[in-house]
Amino acid sequence: MQNLSTNHTEPKIGRHTHFFILSVIPVTFIILALLLDTPKNIFSGLYKIILSPDNLLTDYLVVGGFGATLLNVSLISLINIFILYKLELKISGAVIAAVFTSMGFSFFGKTIFNIWPMYLGGLLYVKYNKISYKDIITTIMYSTCLAPVVSQLAFSSGLPAHIGIILGILFGIIIGFLITPLSFNMYKLHDGYNLYNVGFTAGVIGILANSLMKSFGINIEQQLILSNKYDMFFNIYLLIIFIVLIISGYILNSKSFKGYSKIMTFSGKLLTDYVDLMGHGLTLINMGIMGLICMFFIFLTSGVYNGPIIGGILTVVGFSAIGNHPGNSIPIMVGVFFGGILKIWNIQSTPAIIAGIFGTTLAPIAGKYGFYAGVFAGFLHLSVAMNVGIVHGGTNLYNNGFAGGLVASVLFTLFESFRKKS
Repeated sequence: MQNLSTNHTEPKIGRHTHFFILSVIPVTFIILALLLDTPKNIFSGLYKIILSPDNLLTDYLVVGGFGATLLNVSLISLINIFILYKLELKISGAVIAAVFTSMGFSFFGKTIFNIWPMYLGGLLYVKYNKISYKDIITTIMYSTCLAPVVSQLAFSSGLPAHIGIILGILFGIIIGFLITPLSFNMYKLHDGYNLYNVGFTAGVIGILANSLMKSFGINIEQQLILSNKYDMFFNIYLLIIFIVLIISGYILNSKSFKGYSKIMTFSGKLLTDYVDLMGHGLTLINMGIMGLICMFFIFLTSGVYNGPIIGGILTVVGFSAIGNHPGNSIPIMVGVFFGGILKIWNIQSTPAIIAGIFGTTLAPIAGKYGFYAGVFAGFLHLSVAMNVGIVHGGTNLYNNGFAGGLVASVLFTLFESFRKKS
């Protein structure tokens, strides 16, 4: 990874202030929920969200409604931020990516109930290995992509409630215990060219879990529950958030965009932490710009802002602190877009659109091997992402991370072999 020093012209901001800034979006969600919905609707909706099957694609804006969804997102985000704060982590690109990813997937798949068994499993792992929880906390946060299995076993397996809940919690604990060593080894297959490495790992685990449940007569059917009711609201809200990110970054970077072009020189391969390399100001600018690019992709494809699409955008914005930038991400989106036009899928459908957004997990391919390699990777990714969900039954929320891992593992090997021969 290229070694550049942090932007030292950036004004010093305390750790408390960094965590406060990270909390702004989830706090605004709570305020909006209370202003625009009633307490009765919020808490009855949250109850429905907790009990619902959460496998792909289950939009909580439909299941629980507006206020309940925003409360679910806020609680998960703020509790995670509090845990990170108590563990005394600094706000790095990895931390930002983990928080924004958890925030995004709390719109469709992660609930205030189904994620915590993984955290308990992680706690057992650090006790067993005599290491600090802060060393693995971001990996544990990502491991909650398998949270739908916890809910499925607990509430939708057909088992007696007490048995289902116990089995669901046990599954989550096992995942939290195993995810760190498994993801470390899965990384070696794609060498960091798939940003969503835990999603790749979880895809394999999801296949095993889905197969095991089916062998006992517990079948998980993929879902397509999507909202179109709040399209305009989230269009305006996200636009404001991304503009604020850019303005905030501009102010932090001594009221300048100076140095931003340097971000484009990085491949984005894991772990390329822009906070450490370029400073918070330029990182925030990059996050805001990538958010606007995602919004332009939604506009180009005539998409609707629903839970999965909002989650996808927030995830990319988070990973714009640790890998994504316009230079390595746009080629992937171009490849997915042309794939959507030429292939059998409707590019205006939510599954195809989120393949374009989440497909930027392959951004390091474009960053390392060039624009056309990125377009080819995106073109291939769409086909894989639209087909692999069936093997894990939608239990892995990071389906595109799984697909991206498969694509990156193949393309990385091929491109490197071509480079050696040339």
